[in-house]
Amino acid sequence: MDLPFDGAITKFYEDDAPKDIRNAIKRAEKGDVLDPDYPHSERLPRKHYEKDLEALQVELVKLQAWAKETGARIAIVFEGRDAAGKGGTIKRFREYLNPRGARVVALSKPSDTEQTQWYFQRYIDHLPAGGEIVFYDRSWYNRGVVEKVFGFCTDDQREHFFAQVPDFEKMLVDEGIHLFKFWLNVGRAEQLRRFLKREASPLKQWKLSRIDVEGLKKWDDYSAAISETLERSHTDHAPWTIIRSDDKRRARVEAIRHVLRDIDYTRKDKKSVGKPDKEVCGGPEIWDG
Repeated sequence: MDLPFDGAITKFYEDDAPKDIRNAIKRAEKGDVLDPDYPHSERLPRKHYEKDLEALQVELVKLQAWAKETGARIAIVFEGRDAAGKGGTIKRFREYLNPRGARVVALSKPSDTEQTQWYFQRYIDHLPAGGEIVFYDRSWYNRGVVEKVFGFCTDDQREHFFAQVPDFEKMLVDEGIHLFKFWLNVGRAEQLRRFLKREASPLKQWKLSRIDVEGLKKWDDYSAAISETLERSHTDHAPWTIIRSDDKRRARVEAIRHVLRDIDYTRKDKKSVGKPDKEVCGGPEIWDG
């Protein structure tokens, strides 16, 4: 089987990955969490995960019904390193929702016309109308991280972004939009393990891009850009919620739980929503670069 990008991910693993990262992947057994600093050594057991997820998804259906009845608008931003689990988490949010009122926004690189517009303009076009939940699979924070790491924007453009983003998000919140910002954080060994699985799977190879391959060599540059972005855009009106996603199961249920806990919707079952795991879901203080 031909591997995408001529097997560049395998080559990175064999020749360039730090020794401790290679060893962690080699020694790992199924279900192991590779990051030694992660608060749990093993994945959430499947039986426990499926029970919690089903209860939370029932509550999501109630949330959507409430939004439709009241005209509430909900925007959820998902950011994170490549392979952090953004798409899988969004999928679990939407699994039993009416797709007409639960949209995913995953924009490609800006067109020539969009590059001449105000930076936030193309994201504004996709904000939720009354009764809608919108999931941004990457967002305006591209400028804070990816564009910085790969030189797709100038330093002046990035500074302008940081000067405007707090006010931009305050306008959304003042308008009455329920805004959530998730940063899914994954450790270096786990990220590489997931990339290797994607590279080897014909069903998942489409998820890989040249940016993913080149980004493997830029871990520290990403870390610096992420740290600065979190520091400069974490505000009282639009705080960041960090989800430590080395365990995808815990990441999914904690993200859903956080949204449900934050909104007072009709017929809410607080017992089903449950209590957060604050070591997995918290503020920027639990981000681990």
